[in-house]
Amino acid sequence: MKVLNHYAGIGGNRKLWNEVDCTAIEINPEIAKIYKDFFPKDKIIVGDAHEYLLKHYNDGWDFIWSSPPCPSHSRINTDGRHEGRYPDMNLYQEIVFLGNNWFKGKWLVENVIPYYKPLIRPTNIIDRHCFWSNFYIPFNNFKPEKPIANQTGTNGRYGFNLKGVDIGNKRQILRNIVNPEIARFIFNCAFKLTQNHLVEG
Repeated sequence: MKVLNHYAGIGGNRKLWNEVDCTAIEINPEIAKIYKDFFPKDKIIVGDAHEYLLKHYNDGWDFIWSSPPCPSHSRINTDGRHEGRYPDMNLYQEIVFLGNNWFKGKWLVENVIPYYKPLIRPTNIIDRHCFWSNFYIPFNNFKPEKPIANQTGTNGRYGFNLKGVDIGNKRQILRNIVNPEIARFIFNCAFKLTQNHLVEG
């Protein structure tokens, strides 16, 4: 299974994907190095994922997962502690681009539940995430994510431990991790690996 993992971060969504040939795109070289430490067999490219998608969407991928940056869409923008800013429209550019049927494989775009009504209706909402895709994602009642402070401080989350790693804002890096169980569930839905009985409706 040839997979393109966009805006890879340290690889939370990637953790439970088995038997995949994965290429990860991450713009921050320090975060890319951490990803490589966790997934040494993956190919990792340090660069702009948005531009990479435009140039390489048709390179034989079976599955594309894209998680564009979420801060400008997050509900934290309405808590009074942040100055006004425009939502980053790269999110919707990628949904429209991938949804235009140029790419023939399975695709998914993930982001937080926004502070505004989504401009394009998500395929599904699970926990704190919106998912747009070209395949059916059924309802699944995953347990809500625990705050980082209730797990292991700023050192670890979902088995990703950053203790001893010299990088700023570990809390934010860990906060950006997608629950690996949710990512595996979605990957399985895309290829009906464990949900062969699913019927859209």
